[in-house]
Amino acid sequence: MSAPEAPFGPLIGAERLAVLLLEPDLVLFDASVGALRGADRRIPGARPFDLDGALSDHRAPVPHTMPAASAFEEEMRGLGLRDDDTVVVYDGAGIHSSARAWWMLRAMGFDRAAVLDGGLPAWTAAGLPLENTAPAYEGPRGSFTARPRPGLLVDAATVAGALADPAAAVLDARTRERFAGTAPEPRPGLRGGHMPGAVSLPFAELQSPGGLMRPAEELREAFRAAAGDRERLYLSCGSGVTACVLALGAELAGYRETAVYDGSWSEWGLPELPGRPLERPVATGG
Repeated sequence: MSAPEAPFGPLIGAERLAVLLLEPDLVLFDASVGALRGADRRIPGARPFDLDGALSDHRAPVPHTMPAASAFEEEMRGLGLRDDDTVVVYDGAGIHSSARAWWMLRAMGFDRAAVLDGGLPAWTAAGLPLENTAPAYEGPRGSFTARPRPGLLVDAATVAGALADPAAAVLDARTRERFAGTAPEPRPGLRGGHMPGAVSLPFAELQSPGGLMRPAEELREAFRAAAGDRERLYLSCGSGVTACVLALGAELAGYRETAVYDGSWSEWGLPELPGRPLERPVATGG
């Protein structure tokens, strides 16, 4: 049996987190990636949820692939996580990679987790305390038990089936320009464009100008505009990270049949994979 859901739902505001910060069963993870990974500034006590490091499977051909359950369990125990803890995850960009950590925990059977709304920028803007040190943990090992849930992270074959299913919607969290193939992919060697039948829903459009998640009804409207009346959602992005922001938005909007394509465009866009069709603008000229 997994831990029950977080008592404050999948999203928590900075002011509320500040009140809970000293609770003995609260575990705070910094899931920042890229240039923000390991920065010398953290919310007090934050531990590293290293998506660019041990919390991705580096034997996989594409980045940010979910590690095996045994490896994930070992890493969580090394970070002191226990089955009855409550987790809050944040990142230095706002809500970007933190949702990936939240979704990974759910995929491993742990529901007592939430994302900090607005991330570190919102915490800083509220004038809340910071420590000038990188996220770290040197305490005792935890007792976390991985209980994988099939279907929360899916492969290319499953997504190909979803594209042909009139009851399902495949939503792409990349920018509209990358979706259209009019902007280059940031990872070398990938084709431009999108999966035939997929719909563009950039993850940033689920957030307010201040970086907070939009209210539930606005989120529902955004998903309705993209998916119509389809309630089964398959979510993709560049490498399976910001697709999880869509997963968070879908959860807040009331969707319950949601899956993330783990390989996302880093896999689908590879030129050497046959059977992975794409759509992109047709060049015209005189």
